[in-house]
Amino acid sequence: MNIQQLLHNIVHTNFDFTIKNLWLNSKQVKNGDVFIALQGTKQHGVDYIHQAINNGCSCVLVDSQDVKCVVPTIRIDNLSAYLPTLAQRRYKNALSVDVIGITGTNGKTSVAYFIAQLLTQLDIKNALIGTLGISHAKAHHTHTTPDIFTLYSALDNYAKSDIKIAVLEVSSHGIDQGRIAGLNITRAVFTNFSQDHLDYHKDLNTYQKTKAQLFSLSSVEFAILNRDDKYFDEFLKATKGKKNINFSLKDFDYIKPSEQGFLVTLKNYVLEIPLLGRFNLLNVLSAFNTLKTFGFKDETIIPLLHKLSPPLGRMQKIDQHLIWVDYAHTPDAIKNAIKTLQEHYPAQKIRIVFGCGGNRDRNKRHKMGRIASKLANSIVLTNDNPRQEDPQSIINDILDGVDDNYNVEVIQDRKLAIETAVTTLKDDECLLIAGKGHEDFQIIGAKKMPFSDIEIVKNAL
Repeated sequence: MNIQQLLHNIVHTNFDFTIKNLWLNSKQVKNGDVFIALQGTKQHGVDYIHQAINNGCSCVLVDSQDVKCVVPTIRIDNLSAYLPTLAQRRYKNALSVDVIGITGTNGKTSVAYFIAQLLTQLDIKNALIGTLGISHAKAHHTHTTPDIFTLYSALDNYAKSDIKIAVLEVSSHGIDQGRIAGLNITRAVFTNFSQDHLDYHKDLNTYQKTKAQLFSLSSVEFAILNRDDKYFDEFLKATKGKKNINFSLKDFDYIKPSEQGFLVTLKNYVLEIPLLGRFNLLNVLSAFNTLKTFGFKDETIIPLLHKLSPPLGRMQKIDQHLIWVDYAHTPDAIKNAIKTLQEHYPAQKIRIVFGCGGNRDRNKRHKMGRIASKLANSIVLTNDNPRQEDPQSIINDILDGVDDNYNVEVIQDRKLAIETAVTTLKDDECLLIAGKGHEDFQIIGAKKMPFSDIEIVKNAL
């Protein structure tokens, strides 16, 4: 059954035009495409119909009675419920791709990147979808987990390119908004859980239960879980009927940190893993155990672990300098990043540059301030995508968690803050620039401007 026939069965309307593609994102619409305008969605709602029409859409599907426009408009009650079926009808090959879904507050990008690297080393064609974009495809998106039609379109293209495995970062927003509905997710990976996104989920319990939904999907065969996380039992409950594999730092018989990473013993193999941070050892175990579910043996996978490299903006060392750029933007991530440098460089003091995003979870700001002031030797507070909020108000929220006796330097201009921290860095200091990692933009007010922490550091050296 084609899209026209499916829509006819839903709304009993004949279509005298050919539907090429269905899109939720108005920017992706081209001549002959259908734009789906969901009521009340910030990214893909009725406010973007005009843009979709300008891009050539031939029809608009809506779930609101109040929408009028110059192209045919079809109203469908409970429109969002039909999206998985519409996506599957249009992108028929998408379900032939085996999807590995990775969720957790931190570590999703690194785990996905490590799994993809290992599969590639084993000569298995694969694709990666997540915070850093969509590999092996021309589509672009601004979310960790793209909208459902972008996802299905990418997977359909993968299948046509003979790519059988896709590694997907699954955000709580993506789960809650049905972006992964109906996908062939056969493996679900849990990295860790801590506070984030409470501006969206309202409370920690709702956030946790939303993430856990990934593991109860009927398509999931294997659940790969971090048993060192205090929420392990809660996620384990969601895996009933699945094949469970869990991992822990205790799986290593020996761990010794170095300036390059860790010397470890795993399953009687002695090797160096060239990644900083014990959290990255857990990320490596995530990837290792995921590969085992495909039937690969220890002796095949373990020798490849020393070749792993971190993704862009994840504890990324800038050249040969003691300067790192990291995406850490939650209390737990900030703590782990600082402790990582303390463990690998025990003789060095730690200086950190960070801020908090505007129009996001305010409750984590003072917690990040408290953690940074307890662990770091010096702090420079600055902007981090303040959006429509007053930058000084955000900084004040962070300062609420800092002891009054702690001397904090405040430089709102993030470029100047980074340049100042780099040019004044002492020989006995490490510098951590946290919050934006790979991002190549800065959002101030309604303006999204080019901005890269990594490039600013390199230019300041």
